[in-house]
Amino acid sequence: MNGSSALPFKVFGALAGALAVGAGLILLTGVSPVSAYLALFGESFFDYWGIANSLVKASPLLLAGLAVIVPLRAGLFNIGGEGQIYMGGLFAILIALSMPDMPGWAGIPAILIASMAGGAAWAAIPGILRAYKDVNEVIVTLLMNFIGIHVVSYAVSGPLLAEGAPYPYSEEVPEQVRLPFLLPQSDAHIGFGIGLVIAVALAFWLKFMPSGFRLDLVGRNPRAARYAGVNTKRQIVMAMVMGGALAGLAGGIEVIGLKYRLFHLFSGGYGYDGIVVAFLAALNPLLAPISALFLAGLSAGAGMMQRSVGVEASVVEAIQGLVVLFVAASLMSKTTAKGKRWLSRFSPRRADESDKDD
Repeated sequence: MNGSSALPFKVFGALAGALAVGAGLILLTGVSPVSAYLALFGESFFDYWGIANSLVKASPLLLAGLAVIVPLRAGLFNIGGEGQIYMGGLFAILIALSMPDMPGWAGIPAILIASMAGGAAWAAIPGILRAYKDVNEVIVTLLMNFIGIHVVSYAVSGPLLAEGAPYPYSEEVPEQVRLPFLLPQSDAHIGFGIGLVIAVALAFWLKFMPSGFRLDLVGRNPRAARYAGVNTKRQIVMAMVMGGALAGLAGGIEVIGLKYRLFHLFSGGYGYDGIVVAFLAALNPLLAPISALFLAGLSAGAGMMQRSVGVEASVVEAIQGLVVLFVAASLMSKTTAKGKRWLSRFSPRRADESDKDD
């Protein structure tokens, strides 16, 4: 078995190891790990309402994870998903409220496209600065998160504030432009299905399309990409714009699929959690839905675990941290060349620096 095919098994093995250590933490609380995990995963994946809750949480996690995966495949670290989600939500609500009589068949696509445009525009700024001014995208995307959050906070506290609202939020979006439900009588909408389709399309694009191969080549070997005639600067900007569009879409789906308004602090950290999704998926778009569902299930079932067996929900947060540590350790294994190449994408060296070598 080569390194490429072994990598997912190493990730799943690391996941099992994290759960085993988590079982030790549960034992320290005096509770049976078997009972705790049965309550946790039984609620998340084997109960109708629990499945609905997991799907609701997995929708933004999946898109936020893909928003990290695409830039990382080009050697860029996009940690600005949170700000891009907020800008996507802002653009979505602006379109939804400005055309209240739009029919659903036209309004939903228009709103989602607007949300993608908002996230893409927000991500284009660090992409351009990275490509043409050699400004570190990690710093820029991190700082722009706070700017995006405060822009939305200003909007819902002033220009978009709903009449008589006791809390900063906008007016509701019209019913005809709300996303259809996936599971009847629940909050589960088609957002996860949209993300699943995008994940499959991205995997196909990266593997079989010339433009996807060029982007991936820039991340794997920028010098070879330049010698092959690839415009690395263009690929850097494109990767960041694509990542921003996906994160913006997550924001738009949250607005018209779940909350039906734009709230102050409406995201709840999905942009940062997307980094964990990408890490757990080992940059594979096809594994991102599984990764997002798993992390969403941990969150959805935490309350049931606390109520049924008395384990604090904070233990779930510890298990999530263990997942990241164990997966990182598996990717650092010297026996996995694919893992070493994956981790090398976190290096400060970037694609545009290949120009300086000549």
